[in-house]
Amino acid sequence: MQDFNGKVVVITGGATGIGFALAGQFAKRGAQLLIAGIQQERLAHAAEALSKVATRIETFECNVTDRKQVEALADFAWEKFGHVDVIVNNAGVGPIPSTVIDARPEDVHAVLAVNLFGVWNGVSVFGKRFLKQETPAAIYNVGSENAFFNAIPEGAGYVVSKHGVLAMTVALREELPKHIDVALICPGLVRSDLAKETQEGMDTDAYAEVVMKQIQAGEFYIVSHAFNLVRIKARWREIEAAFARYAPRYDGDVEYDVRTLGVKNNWYPRYPNAAADIPV
Repeated sequence: MQDFNGKVVVITGGATGIGFALAGQFAKRGAQLLIAGIQQERLAHAAEALSKVATRIETFECNVTDRKQVEALADFAWEKFGHVDVIVNNAGVGPIPSTVIDARPEDVHAVLAVNLFGVWNGVSVFGKRFLKQETPAAIYNVGSENAFFNAIPEGAGYVVSKHGVLAMTVALREELPKHIDVALICPGLVRSDLAKETQEGMDTDAYAEVVMKQIQAGEFYIVSHAFNLVRIKARWREIEAAFARYAPRYDGDVEYDVRTLGVKNNWYPRYPNAAADIPV
């Protein structure tokens, strides 16, 4: 989506950090805003600040881990604005430091509840309404550089949550019709309230400008922090080396490609072209 003038944009976790900065960028482009969060006082302060640039702003208290609250957010949005054009699933929490072996299940579940299933709630609730609405719309999910590699020691629960958002968003792009844009926003270290260490990160407003340029250009992977490419390439070199040693390409190796087999055997009747874009 390129033109946000007059569009209705809903942002979870919109009162602080990246969500607040993105709200400002959308507002500068003429969007009407609904920001959601779990602290009413922060929402009020954010709304006051954004009212200086936004044509219209509403707030709603919402915990994205609760599907019913996300449904209530959507009800409120459609009641107030009559329609919604964009959902930014931004609400998230930082890592709870622990090794994989010593991590408490309740801590891992707490991180996944917000960072993965909270995003999933937003995707599902708003996505269903976008399909019924049948107008151009967009779903932007906020992941992390941790969707591409393990950026932080002793933060596996957080890393798992962001890898999950990547996988979900890739699947979502394939499943939705073309009139609904989908993108994955992958911030590196950006100043926020998630952890004190983020204060060493990129300026939030500068980061939001980087994001908006890519959104308006229609990119799927919304990237920043150039050094991340070093770690991404290192990961893929290791994977490629393993295949080169033990599973090198050969003539006819497509015989076991699950997508090719799926199309051949009609496993995916809703996706008859599922294997069409795979170079062999």
